[in-house]
Amino acid sequence: MSHRSRVKAQSVDIRPLAWLAGLAVATALLLQVSVAHGREAPAGFADLAEKLLPAVVNISTTQTIKNPERVPEMPQFPPGSPFEDFFKEFFERQMRPDSSPKRATSLGSGFIIDASGFVVTNAHVIADADEITVTLHDDTAYKATLVGRDSKTDLAVLKFDPGKKALTAVPFGNSDVARVGDWVVAIGNPFGLGGTVTAGIVSARARDINAGPYDDFLQTDASINRGNSGGPMFNLAGEVIGINTAIFSPSGGSIGIGFAIPSSLAKPVVEDLKKHGKTRRGWLGVRIQSLDQELAESLGLPDSKGALVSSLNAGGPASKSTIKPQDVILKFDGREVTEMRKLPRIVAETPIGKKVTVEVWRDGKRTTAEVVVGELPEEPEEVAKGPEKGQAPAAGQSVAGTGLVVAAVTPQLRERFGLDEDVKGVVVTEVKDGPAMEKGMKPGDVIIEAANKPVRTPGDLAKAVEAAKAASQKFLLLRVENPQALRYVALPLAEGKKK
Repeated sequence: MSHRSRVKAQSVDIRPLAWLAGLAVATALLLQVSVAHGREAPAGFADLAEKLLPAVVNISTTQTIKNPERVPEMPQFPPGSPFEDFFKEFFERQMRPDSSPKRATSLGSGFIIDASGFVVTNAHVIADADEITVTLHDDTAYKATLVGRDSKTDLAVLKFDPGKKALTAVPFGNSDVARVGDWVVAIGNPFGLGGTVTAGIVSARARDINAGPYDDFLQTDASINRGNSGGPMFNLAGEVIGINTAIFSPSGGSIGIGFAIPSSLAKPVVEDLKKHGKTRRGWLGVRIQSLDQELAESLGLPDSKGALVSSLNAGGPASKSTIKPQDVILKFDGREVTEMRKLPRIVAETPIGKKVTVEVWRDGKRTTAEVVVGELPEEPEEVAKGPEKGQAPAAGQSVAGTGLVVAAVTPQLRERFGLDEDVKGVVVTEVKDGPAMEKGMKPGDVIIEAANKPVRTPGDLAKAVEAAKAASQKFLLLRVENPQALRYVALPLAEGKKK
């Protein structure tokens, strides 16, 4: 065999090796990108925990509670009974009311956002506290004062004077870019065991747990227990993307379902509390309700997305615009309103005084309105009157096919159901089994419109029902008012006459 032949026989095709080398380089780059964005499982959390622990504080509060002056009544005995002296002595010795005040304590968590001593926590952690103590990771304790609290988002800002002590502060991150499955680290003070680190993932986003009007919680399986409230949830970059607030637990302990206020909601609230001691929110001045499929169909909407305007606040920003009841708000300042509960948060986050475009559905088509966002006023607590128990249903006229019994408004019905003097319509006096009951209508509801026409007598409502059936409509759109709310109801109808 010639030398050339031996060389040829020993040569190797290097193209597969080059491809494998390229794949290895690409994989390494992808891993670097994944780690940078917090997608790859870390080897451990020790370095991150060591860096963040000094910024997390334990919060303890004390509250003075005075015992009620409660004296049980002594049993009555016949005069001269031998038990009379015995019980009198017993009650004076054992049942004497203790008027000395008691001190209740509670524990929570928080985190330092400014080296000058500003701390963020939950509002419920410091509620009704007479004294607030902030304890650092090195067990140094300071008395803190309340800068401001916001009950709607359950956030509070505290301030303490660290003197010459150098503090570790942590920044807010962007919770909007956090994805389900991302790693997170929670640090807090569960059951008073300070400096506890747990880890998990973002389990879900945009959870509504009926805690407030702006619910948009991050859900996590990182272990969160009592005492973690107010503590931070970190991403792997060491940024706060959530404030741990609540858990779902039948037993009271962690079962892997915890909820955190997202930083995108918390950050502007915290800034307002720091600067003004209160939260300043945008205000549209409308009462809204969610859409179901029946309401959407009644309004000619292709789906049930949006927020239905049921009424306008007198003197509010919307009342000074072209927005009107029965409009369905689809977009606000360029942001989609996919469901009713998103609108309050979108409006609240809009700068006060900004002129915005609102896209609405009206009369079967899209149109726009412009409104100048106002400042949300403090809402006075209203106590709504209602029907008294045990009252017999008032007489009225039954409306066939609806389950409703209605009557004209009278002074007696106004007083019975707590209706305003200027309310006009027909009062629901009884709801029988049928479509109205399925839609949640109750005695005391006032039907003021049917098919966008005023209702003043039971006959008006009966005619509207018959007209809708004759037109083969599946639903009759009612506008219903009671002392709690003004809303629209798509009342299902029995199959009408065919044209």
